[in-house]
Amino acid sequence: MDVRESLLDAALRTFSEVGLRGATTRRIAQAAGVNEVTLFRHFRSKDELIQAALAQFADRIAPNTLPATPVDPRAELVAWCRVQHRELHKRRSLIRKAMGEHEEHPGHCARGMQASVRLAHELSAYLLRLKQTGLASGDWDARAATNMLMGAIFTDAMGRDTMPDRYPYTMRDAVDHYVDLLLRAIGARAVSPTEGPS
Repeated sequence: MDVRESLLDAALRTFSEVGLRGATTRRIAQAAGVNEVTLFRHFRSKDELIQAALAQFADRIAPNTLPATPVDPRAELVAWCRVQHRELHKRRSLIRKAMGEHEEHPGHCARGMQASVRLAHELSAYLLRLKQTGLASGDWDARAATNMLMGAIFTDAMGRDTMPDRYPYTMRDAVDHYVDLLLRAIGARAVSPTEGPS
């Protein structure tokens, strides 16, 4: 890992542990195994470093693309949502810090949330494809349906450790519950493996 990458990684880890105020350039440099002079050779300011680290974080979230031609909405959505839920849960400290800094530093939160925006577009487009292929029916808004499912997954991932009584089911079962609720709400029908979409 080169120095710039080490600094970006250290900035992200430090920010997620202690927030923006605690993530001093000295602390970040120490976490990266370099001195502050080296840090400032690569980044003009702490703000520039944090922005770059959050942008890289958003860019690195691996796409887990939903199929262009839906076949089995439940299986496809469950697999997709499990990946998103796992990533959100793994990164919950960083996400909480970025959201907590929103009032004072809205740009940091916006950078970190770029991945969520991409994922929401992907899910909305998939839900529209379900309707177009006859795998879902009724009068519903794809963005609202997307927000409902992503909101449930996000809230679960962020709140599971802070409100354990709200989540008596496992993370694995949680995704099944949320997907099943969404599929009922959008009038999705089950597809047998040999049937395929209509």
